[in-house]
Amino acid sequence: MSRFKSDFLRTLDERGFIHQVSDETGLDDLLAKETVTAYIGYDPTASSLHVGSLIQIMMLHWFQQTGHQPISLMGGGTGMVGDPSFKEEARQLMTVDKIEENIASIKRCFAHYLNYEAGPKGGALMINNAEWLRGLNYLEFLRDVGRHFSVNRMLSFDSVKTRLDREQSLSFLEFNYMILQAYDFVELNKRYDCRLQMGGSDQWGNIINGIDLGHRMGTPQLYALTSPLLTTSSGAKMGKSASGAVWLNADLLSAYDFWQYWRNTEDGDVERFLKLYTTLPMDEIKKLASLGGSEINEAKKILATEITAILHGRAAAEASAETARKTFEEGQLSDNLPSIEVASAELEAGIGLLALIVKAGLAASNGEARRHVQGGAVRINDQPVADERKLIGAGEVTGDGVIKLSLGKKKHILVRPA
Repeated sequence: MSRFKSDFLRTLDERGFIHQVSDETGLDDLLAKETVTAYIGYDPTASSLHVGSLIQIMMLHWFQQTGHQPISLMGGGTGMVGDPSFKEEARQLMTVDKIEENIASIKRCFAHYLNYEAGPKGGALMINNAEWLRGLNYLEFLRDVGRHFSVNRMLSFDSVKTRLDREQSLSFLEFNYMILQAYDFVELNKRYDCRLQMGGSDQWGNIINGIDLGHRMGTPQLYALTSPLLTTSSGAKMGKSASGAVWLNADLLSAYDFWQYWRNTEDGDVERFLKLYTTLPMDEIKKLASLGGSEINEAKKILATEITAILHGRAAAEASAETARKTFEEGQLSDNLPSIEVASAELEAGIGLLALIVKAGLAASNGEARRHVQGGAVRINDQPVADERKLIGAGEVTGDGVIKLSLGKKKHILVRPA
């Protein structure tokens, strides 16, 4: 029996999303009797979010599904500073043009999780905090907002202490980030009646700052809710894989590679990930979680397909599953495998194996590629290759018109002459 009466908190509780809530009873009462507006902020530090952000995106999804209004806040203003929370060094500063370019790219993924077209209160909102941050008058901001912040208290936050304890400098610019994020909460309340800010547990201090600032500046009671920072059962950070970040934008990571990331989920994470990252009913998740032995692989395929279907569409998810089935269970080539093009002239002359591995994205450097070859993990057209100096040329092109480059059992790239 859930301790919550509101649909939203009950859903998040049974699916494992809740880490901390600033006032459980107060927030639960508010959600049970009113349509509430809540937000999560996303700074545009890259052209795409990655899997590490997906738990928060799903929180917004469930917020809307249970009858409330989510705001996906783009950090067009805060992105000019960069969140220093638990970072070892300052983020590289970006130009306004680069920030706007990244925001335009990031926006594309949200429509898969949120409905921006629904009624005036139920439709999700996408807002850019540049609207109120870039035009601030510095002296007025210091007088009206800055005076409410205690430097002693700001220095006590774990996100700041961790940086200072490592004797890494914290610039005055970065120190202002928590003030700007707190001010976002106040502005969103004033403009959109936003009462709740959500985020990862590393944002707890920043969110509480917003609640305190709101109290001092006369807002109604504001609330905080954070999710746990996830790692896999083996301790790996979510959002990272051996070949790099697991991006949400299809132009940076194909639907097939996204599907494969989830197919390779560790056994101990299957139930947890089904709850957090899919919309499958809980009774179905419990059945899948009860599978043991080799049957757990069927649950992993369902996990991968369901997560991929939300982001890339059902057709792309099922095509990815079929590609994997043909590749791993039947040993067939599939046109849906990731591919790269190499100029025919370059293949005629011969391209170094290490350079090809790097070009295919299977290694970040020649040194890493060399280690893969020396470890016996690299194959060309399913044949092991032990010579790191080998040249790959037109002679390796199969009757299907491609060269199949493989790293281990699960990573395959088709090399196509162009």
